[in-house]
Amino acid sequence: MSTSREITYAEAIREAMSEEMRKSDDVFLMGEDVGIYGGAFGVSVGMIDEFGEERVRDTPISAAVIVGAAAQHSSSMEAWYTHVPGLKVVIPSTPYDAKGLLKSAIADDNPVVFLEQKLLYRVKGVVPEEEYTIPLSKSDVKREGSDVTVITWGRMVNRCLEVAEELAKEGIELEVVDPRTLMPLDEEPLVASARKTGRVLIVHEAVQTGGYGGEIAARIADSDAFYYLDAPIKRLGRWTFPCPTIPCWRPMWSPPLRRSPPPCEISCNNRRRNRWRHLSSCPRPEWQWKPAR
Repeated sequence: MSTSREITYAEAIREAMSEEMRKSDDVFLMGEDVGIYGGAFGVSVGMIDEFGEERVRDTPISAAVIVGAAAQHSSSMEAWYTHVPGLKVVIPSTPYDAKGLLKSAIADDNPVVFLEQKLLYRVKGVVPEEEYTIPLSKSDVKREGSDVTVITWGRMVNRCLEVAEELAKEGIELEVVDPRTLMPLDEEPLVASARKTGRVLIVHEAVQTGGYGGEIAARIADSDAFYYLDAPIKRLGRWTFPCPTIPCWRPMWSPPLRRSPPPCEISCNNRRRNRWRHLSSCPRPEWQWKPAR
């Protein structure tokens, strides 16, 4: 009989690393402050005590020699990594996905970039105590719906699910699909959902310009789902400028899933929608923002 408990995203990551390190002496952890300090966010707390300094190694604090470190602070860099042939790119949204995908990533013979968004570390979710893995390159439908397909990943998944529940009260049903692995992309579930609903919104926390949402939009447009679309594919991402240094301005930089005035609605007419104003079709004036809670 399987048993589950609720743990944080960070705890799920730590469990996955520890379990795989217990299985094989070939698995080790390297990073800034991951040893004695336990990581900047406490993800690796206690691991150096169990595995020792030979397998949990602190690296020099030198952003110049760490891949992308100088550019990735407060940014979402997934599109950079997907552009490198041969890399697999994973970005989980829940503690359950984080643990199962990380175990698969460690076992994979190919280089895997496993992206962890720091604002997810304290998010809690149900995770089985028993051994399990989640295959890479397998998309997941987080919420079924019939009116609009929302494709999103990482931290935006939970935010889109919140919006979906709000719109459900108005009779608008969003289908939320999480690719989980961006490269190689399991595109068939995305295409099937687009074919089903006829409308697609792609949401990501990275800046919209050059974001991975453009790649997904192109793949859907190149598929047979194009002939089922009732409206253009829409994208929703951050504005294309650096992260504000003033903390109170940072919520304004996030993808505007909530706004004042209220977000645009998706208008429906029974099963066949003949009018549609997308979440992303609102004008984006500089001072009409309402921080998401």
